[in-house]
Amino acid sequence: MKLTGAQALIRSLESCGTEVVFGLPGGAILPVYDPIIDSSLRHILVRHEQGAGHAAEGYAHATGRPGVAMVTSGPGATNIVTALADAYMDSIPMVCITGQVPVGAIGTDAFQESDTTGITMSVTKHNWLVTSAQDIPRIVAEAFHVATTGRPGPVLIDLPKDISNSEMEWYWPDESDFDLPGYKPNLRPHPRMITQAAKMIVQAQRPVIYAGGGVIKARASEALLELAQLTKIPVVTTLMARGAISDDHPLCLGMPGMHGNYTAVTSIQQCDLLICLGARFDDRVTGKISAFAPKAKVIHVDVDPAELGKVRVAEIPIVADCKLAIEELTKAVTALVGASSKEDFWASKPRLEWAEQIATWQHNYPMVYDKSDDSSGVKPQAVIETLRSLTPDDTILVSGVGQHQMWASQYWKFRHPNTWVNSGGLGTMGFAVPAALGAKVGRPDRMVWAIDGDGCFQMTAQEIVTATMEQIPIKIAILNNAYLGMVRQWQEMFYEERYSEVYLSPDLPDYVKWTEAMGGVGLKVESSDEIENTIDKANSINDRPVVIDFRIDATEKVFPMVPAGHSNDDIVVGPAIEAYFNSLSKKDIKQ
Repeated sequence: MKLTGAQALIRSLESCGTEVVFGLPGGAILPVYDPIIDSSLRHILVRHEQGAGHAAEGYAHATGRPGVAMVTSGPGATNIVTALADAYMDSIPMVCITGQVPVGAIGTDAFQESDTTGITMSVTKHNWLVTSAQDIPRIVAEAFHVATTGRPGPVLIDLPKDISNSEMEWYWPDESDFDLPGYKPNLRPHPRMITQAAKMIVQAQRPVIYAGGGVIKARASEALLELAQLTKIPVVTTLMARGAISDDHPLCLGMPGMHGNYTAVTSIQQCDLLICLGARFDDRVTGKISAFAPKAKVIHVDVDPAELGKVRVAEIPIVADCKLAIEELTKAVTALVGASSKEDFWASKPRLEWAEQIATWQHNYPMVYDKSDDSSGVKPQAVIETLRSLTPDDTILVSGVGQHQMWASQYWKFRHPNTWVNSGGLGTMGFAVPAALGAKVGRPDRMVWAIDGDGCFQMTAQEIVTATMEQIPIKIAILNNAYLGMVRQWQEMFYEERYSEVYLSPDLPDYVKWTEAMGGVGLKVESSDEIENTIDKANSINDRPVVIDFRIDATEKVFPMVPAGHSNDDIVVGPAIEAYFNSLSKKDIKQ
């Protein structure tokens, strides 16, 4: 059967199970947009190519399936580079298709030409420049394979316009037809390394599991819970792993790192064994690397061998899929301890003392904030706590980047995996609105809320128009402090309150009117007694996007905090936690 390259591309996407494409057409990609009309694909027309990329990311975060974005050449391709870099840092499976000028015009500075494969080489797992229409099915199948296997990530297919218009003979490849020399992800852990790791776990007296985003990507939450409950080892969940184990579980210590809670941070510093599962020892977790977990031996499990030894050398490095490795660790530990005696085994005196020490930190330094005065605006933490209490248990929470992101991770109770969508590694402002849109498209059965800052919101708010036009009822809470809040916090703490270029204005733009102009419902909250009723009203609207402008206290900071470049032992708990600790009587302070 003869097809054009454009028709072959669309049929290939369908053959890979694609249901939704986020995109924006233009001249070089125009031939591909014609056969979409006759396809099964749902195309969502975004208002900016960066929005297409972030929406595809949000879709992938929420579903675990690859997000697909399609844009034109030149500025269309360069506009989506930020989303590709974001997906690359956070290991998000994404397939990006870009138009390109005709093959004969490449290198002539043709209209809307850019070296897309060159530009994106460092922010994709792999990219392809198609030079024959006959290669399209194979390249598309390869792209989905690479994006979703091993360490997930973004890939890109650059398709010249004349190749789209050329004819080819349709076929669908087998994996044996793939041309991917050297690409063979190792998924199964080495038995010897598993045995050594199990022995180290059994011998440890103060162990901690350090769960990263790889646990989420590998769908390993159930396996993680089984291992944690078997061994009674507490679990810290990084920013990318929130929800990997329920925050309500007694073994969950919450988030570690620069803005992690005191117990999570300190338990890592004091542990004698750190079991790192799908995490990369990011600088926001480790602080000063030479002072990070100084007493600990390390077991490091990662599907990407490049991560092993990159930041912290592990005594036991294991290259493997997280889920498979955790399951094998559980089997090996069970075999070592013996099923009949395993409950008694974990009740050794050192292990009990470790559990008591952790409970002491949790008692003395809980996550608290000052609720006494809201005259300067509502408390952002109260907004998030109230929002959590008024939404379904499986609500998907999306965030932008900055103070609001940290408050969301700290004060939202995550009870399920794949319910937290955020930009961790790249820290991309403007991520929340389009990512929330993508998450809602992927999981229309779920309520989707985005926590955004006023600075972030202004970067990609135009995608609310997309949400309105496509009837995607996302809900957005803007924590509006009229500042680039995290930058202001650093300037206050480390730059002698020299506030250089961080003030935004609380009233310009008018977020309620702006939202209404984009077809959504705009609401405003200026006092604490309005929070609950306004959230209830937003929750009741399910036929269009809703935005709430929460006027928050501009002086509120994110604590705890480890100053950049410092050891995690230098954690600053902040005035509210200090006040709480000082309020305890001597008999109430756990020693």
